[in-house]
Amino acid sequence: MGLLTPLAVRIGALPWMPRLLPQVVWVDKRLQQASRGRVSILDIAGLPNLTLTVPGRKSGVPRSTPLLCVPHEGGWLIAGSYFGDPKMPMWVRNLRATDPDGDAAIAAVGGRTRTVHWRELTDADRAAAWQVMLRTWPNYAVYEERTERTIPVFHLRPAP
Repeated sequence: MGLLTPLAVRIGALPWMPRLLPQVVWVDKRLQQASRGRVSILDIAGLPNLTLTVPGRKSGVPRSTPLLCVPHEGGWLIAGSYFGDPKMPMWVRNLRATDPDGDAAIAAVGGRTRTVHWRELTDADRAAAWQVMLRTWPNYAVYEERTERTIPVFHLRPAP
């Protein structure tokens, strides 16, 4: 966590924030391009993050998405929250279309790129991971209140 993390938490909870998501993504992509992938908005906010790359489920074209992550048990937890939007994030659909134990998913974390295996958490595993994630980003609770869908949680782990 960094000095700007409390501010990021407050901004992330604003009810109108989901409407700005396209602009936030645009700025973040430009920032990452300018820094050659070394800096993202999440870095500036002092939050742990990764860039997940998976092939598009229809096109097969690799799609990269910067995501807040929570280091956990030698891997990372990620959530398909999309600020509590009713729509499922496209990266979730793309990830679900890949083989969980295949080499389709790639995570760039702290300047290192690695192949990851993934597992979507359900029931008690999801509930336990959700509590871990709330300690890093309390706004997940706000996002859960904003939507009727269950926010998916995934555990990524480095491929052997």
